[in-house]
Amino acid sequence: MNNPFVSLSKKNSYLGIDIGTASIKLVELALVNGRVQLKNYGSLEVKGHLDKINEAIQTSSLEAIDHETVELLVTLINAVRPETKEVIASLPAFSAFTSLVELPDMPDQETSQAMEYQAASLVPIPIQNVHLDWSRVGRGQDAQGAKQQRVLLIAVPKLQINKYQNIFRQAGLNLKALELETVALARVLTQKDASLTLIVDIGARSTTISIAQNGFLLHSAQADFAGSSLTQAVSTGLSINVQRAEELKKQKGLMGKGGEYEVSTLMLPYLDVILNEAKRVKDSYEKTHSVELARVIIAGGGANLLGIETRASEALQIPVVKAEPFEGTVVYPQAIAPILKQLGAPFAVALGLGMRNFNK
Repeated sequence: MNNPFVSLSKKNSYLGIDIGTASIKLVELALVNGRVQLKNYGSLEVKGHLDKINEAIQTSSLEAIDHETVELLVTLINAVRPETKEVIASLPAFSAFTSLVELPDMPDQETSQAMEYQAASLVPIPIQNVHLDWSRVGRGQDAQGAKQQRVLLIAVPKLQINKYQNIFRQAGLNLKALELETVALARVLTQKDASLTLIVDIGARSTTISIAQNGFLLHSAQADFAGSSLTQAVSTGLSINVQRAEELKKQKGLMGKGGEYEVSTLMLPYLDVILNEAKRVKDSYEKTHSVELARVIIAGGGANLLGIETRASEALQIPVVKAEPFEGTVVYPQAIAPILKQLGAPFAVALGLGMRNFNK
């Protein structure tokens, strides 16, 4: 795999594998009679991350724990038993440097050269130590009428790329390409949709806040508070272990009454930190680009917190919905239709990854 961001060959089926800080999620997609079908899915969670940070699969130090991750991948593959070994896998947003650059409109080859020049001043580590990628996310004109293009620059340390290549090779899988989780989310949640969208992806250990439109990532930011922050707040506040706190969080969410109301009041300060950061990103982008965002989509496991859409809508003052990436995207077995609303938000990145080569 010379360029880790480019799939050089097309197949009829792929695995989208999302390696998060506390879980691995997988979807198997296949092209059947011209339509993309969900053939299989699976998830494996690491419960220990609730107690100790070193039991997370990966951390914000840009490290994926090789041996443990290989074992988890093999366990998940053996349980799901997919028919393909071709993989598009996620890179965590915190592992990359991204920047939206405006340039005069020019052919691809000249744009590539320009982006290498831009990267020298934008990327905070030596260029020889990173893999560079770029995607054109829009075209327009400047105030003088000259043709312009907006280009998203992505730089990922080569050490991180090599680590992922080794993990998938040891797991017996054929890694076709790597892609930022934020890019995969932008694709699956805003494809062919011109609505300027704020995506708040609440994971276990971190929250990614991004802006997307027409399937393209335009901006990305990070917040340290996430799902485990809410769990720890309940655990500490009620003097219970974190496993029980996690159960209460999932059962009660923000909808408790009476004695149950205490669960939500313990979580709200931490949730509000996430929402305040999302509002800061939203307001800053709107001011800088003289635009207005149309909606918010909440993804990740945190999107299943009961009552979160109402709280987020009040904080952000625009419509908020939970991610439902399967609807209108793939053909799926009707047997799983009743649980798709719960599966959708946590599996959005994996689905976006699996869809990558079918959208080209």
